[in-house]
Amino acid sequence: MNTKPLADRIALVTGASRGIGAATALALAKAGAHVVAIARTVGGLEELDDQVRAVGASATLVPLDLKDYDGIDRLALALHERYRKLDILVGNAGILGPLSPLGHIEPKTWDDIIAVNVTANWRLIRALEVLLKASDAGRAVFITSGVASSPRAYWGAYAASKAALSVLARTYAAETANTRVRVNLFNPGPTRTRMREGAMPGEDPQTLPTPDAVAEKIVALCLPDFQDSGKLYGFRAGTLLTFRDPA
Repeated sequence: MNTKPLADRIALVTGASRGIGAATALALAKAGAHVVAIARTVGGLEELDDQVRAVGASATLVPLDLKDYDGIDRLALALHERYRKLDILVGNAGILGPLSPLGHIEPKTWDDIIAVNVTANWRLIRALEVLLKASDAGRAVFITSGVASSPRAYWGAYAASKAALSVLARTYAAETANTRVRVNLFNPGPTRTRMREGAMPGEDPQTLPTPDAVAEKIVALCLPDFQDSGKLYGFRAGTLLTFRDPA
């Protein structure tokens, strides 16, 4: 008998080639899920696949730029044909962009940040909703940031995109309140990732939690018996915290 909590469940993770996304994909696999790993970087996906196989689990690798919205729709169709459901969606992929005054941001850079951090997650919801509702316990977790509610100078594009994502996720939670789907936000806080290093180059990464530690808390939101929806959770000192209920 398989006693893993996510046995026979299908989990899709975006931005799965490194950092929190890769760690979450591996943690879900360890818990028994078959992971559909999405990222642009093929090499990173292959490294993840090696790690997943090493723990006796399996993954489907999907090299995909999330700005390819037709590609998202094709993936949804393939998942429908193969599995007829999706149990877990982790919207992790994100672009930080340059830390710059708002007036100095190039229009293409702004468009790219909104495309990946906001629009791609809406397209995922739009394409995968039927599959999530087909699960006996569909779970969606979207990765946000503290700057979504506490903006700071020079973080404008990223902060605006994460604020929009937060509203998007909470709206989806409200729309699925009477279904078996549960939708939540997760703020990992400062974590030892390449994105964090780019934003805070003078920071000692050894003082920060690892992606593996953060991933364990994300998995907790993906379990079938996790019933909260429309809330913001976060990681601090190894603990899963409820930061705020929806307004």
